[in-house]
Amino acid sequence: MFLRLTSAAAAVVINTTKIPHRFFGGAAISNLGKPFAKIPWRYRSKAIRESQKALLEYLHITRCVPFLYADYIAKNSPHCLWETASKIPFSHSTFAHSFKRFLRYHPINELDFLQESIGLSCDENCISRSLLPPNTLFLSDWKHFDVICALAGMGFPWSKLGLLCKEERSIFETDPHQLLRKASEIKDVYGFNSVCVISICLAFPQVLCSNVDGLLDDLKILFLDNNFLSSVEGNVNAVLEVCEKIKLFYYSGCEMGKVGDLMGRSKNIFMEYSKEELINKIEFFSELKVHKDKVGLLLLSRPEIFSFNLEDRVISVKGFLKHFGMGEEEITSLEEKYPHVFGRNKIANLPRIMRAMNHSEWFFEMMQNGDPSLLNTYSVLCTEDLDKHYAEGLTKILAKRTNAYRITKLNFLHSIGIGENRFAVKALHQLHSNRTELQQRFDYLLQSGIEYSRLCALLAFTARILNQKQSYLQEKVEYLCTEMGSSLQFLDVFPGYLCHDLENRIKPRYRFHKWLKEQGYCGKDYAVATIIASSEKTFLARISRFDDAARKWQEISSR
Repeated sequence: MFLRLTSAAAAVVINTTKIPHRFFGGAAISNLGKPFAKIPWRYRSKAIRESQKALLEYLHITRCVPFLYADYIAKNSPHCLWETASKIPFSHSTFAHSFKRFLRYHPINELDFLQESIGLSCDENCISRSLLPPNTLFLSDWKHFDVICALAGMGFPWSKLGLLCKEERSIFETDPHQLLRKASEIKDVYGFNSVCVISICLAFPQVLCSNVDGLLDDLKILFLDNNFLSSVEGNVNAVLEVCEKIKLFYYSGCEMGKVGDLMGRSKNIFMEYSKEELINKIEFFSELKVHKDKVGLLLLSRPEIFSFNLEDRVISVKGFLKHFGMGEEEITSLEEKYPHVFGRNKIANLPRIMRAMNHSEWFFEMMQNGDPSLLNTYSVLCTEDLDKHYAEGLTKILAKRTNAYRITKLNFLHSIGIGENRFAVKALHQLHSNRTELQQRFDYLLQSGIEYSRLCALLAFTARILNQKQSYLQEKVEYLCTEMGSSLQFLDVFPGYLCHDLENRIKPRYRFHKWLKEQGYCGKDYAVATIIASSEKTFLARISRFDDAARKWQEISSR
């Protein structure tokens, strides 16, 4: 049962919801080594204990912070503690006295210590500056400190209170009695125990501020109606871990209040798989870029998918399509249209492979309405779909001194859906940037509106597009769409547009192209793509046929 709050919420002693001590002071000494690394190791543990003790005494005796909360702050703010300790010349014999003396005469920013102790980095600034008093260093000047103390009095682990603030900053502005009433109401109406209510609030802070009956209905069906809580260790950390896993499915599109029964039928996934494993599978299917609400429902209705190895298996694109029942004629048609996608690749790249062929919806439908075990039962034959050109190219790459750098770029090409084939080798020779830069530029071109399958086709033949800085690509795309009035489909016909210099090539030649149209000279042979792509010699030879063209070009190019 939650405790009733008094006006001095900080004086509450927790005795109804027993939280193990390690969840409050878990940072203790083992995790504080890194911030205090500059102190010789033989004195480090002692220095940590002495600085914690000095801070505790300062907060409790000098600043009148209740002992319990002063202790939480002292034990859970290692970086702020070290930042203060580092200002004192270290001597193992006088450190404790020097630290106390420093605190006595040098005010510290207590709000920074508080933020770190509840699980927030000072850089995160999750406590809105509008909630913090201006130009102050002291907890006593912050009226919302009582809310934090009240939450701790209700049983919330001090070191996890930052989770509430990260998603629902208004909680620290809420009246403590209102928070208590809301938490008690959830407990009474739905039948959750105190540990469960605290864990739900930490994972879904909105339950303390708004009406989310659908979410609570789902959790009641899973935890109580399906007796799931009986298989979870009865502490906040264990239940919170389950709640965070549940939260992933809401992020992936499941509607609150609609999936309780589905979660109940698939409850084992919340025990058998880690949060990272769930994230990996959700991200895998999210990469297909189907409707967001479909991914979570697929995985909850087909929980066996979580046991599939979707990381390091090798597939043949053609063999995989056959395995899923695609006919020979359709496969041949796809191979003619997207030859750069076919060959071998890793199954981890499958979502992008399907997008590169514009078949992500087809694959998702097969997983949703067909037999998902096909994804796990496919295996490539040892000689299936081996590309001789790729093998030869790979041998040459491995023989070079810079092979590791080249392999990362090759892996980038495979990751976007280009298979182990001659197109990958050809594209690799055109790329002169590292993988991070290539990925950033690829992502920008996608965000600019180029369809995924079309962008992969462009790169298979004109990969040097990605050698340019993102800012240059952005300027060229904007000029194409605004000044030239063309759509991005122009790049299907002339992908080399993105490779030419904007100021010295594209702009002057486009202005000249407009002049040709105005003079009535511009026919099929003088399309804008032709004018931009022509070499300087060819360009000058062509315009010499027209009166005044050379003079006009000289005028335009000299601007």
